[in-house]
Amino acid sequence: MQRGSTGGKFRAVRRPTIAVCGASGALTPELERLAEELGGEIWRAGFDLVCGGQDGVMEAVSRGYAQARGDRPGTIIGILPGSAAADANAYCDLVVPTGLGYARNTLVVLAGDGIVLCGGGSGTLSEAAFAWQFGKPIAALEPSGGWARELAGRALDGRRADRIHAATTPADAVAWLKARLAA
Repeated sequence: MQRGSTGGKFRAVRRPTIAVCGASGALTPELERLAEELGGEIWRAGFDLVCGGQDGVMEAVSRGYAQARGDRPGTIIGILPGSAAADANAYCDLVVPTGLGYARNTLVVLAGDGIVLCGGGSGTLSEAAFAWQFGKPIAALEPSGGWARELAGRALDGRRADRIHAATTPADAVAWLKARLAA
């Protein structure tokens, strides 16, 4: 906490947050490696992490973040579709059970200052659409496959002048977002 200009009251210093959107379930070894590497890059760039808090890409990115962080500052936020906090992966520091099902995808996107698509199925596609509509900068990790590969370098419609960044590595995705969020 930091003392601000709020009459002597304390206020939190907010760290920027990256939302990672990717599939749940079993991963290929390559996708698991990419997601773990992405988590580490997000922590090293000074961001907090938000994801859907479950298994698959969400658990791998959380694990990579937690391993890079060690006992230093940084928070992993899991926004769950169900109402049971116990359903979160073991790496989440803050668990938000919503009971909203797929509608929670909107909350994951809104909680991120920037978005990375990593692999993914239809849930990731919906998160990409929400991120696009909310004007969030989006990087798609092309080698991760799934909707990330399909959407990399594309515009979803004409409402924005930019495109989804086609990232070739986790470091590229995070560096691109860091530059966009600093501007």
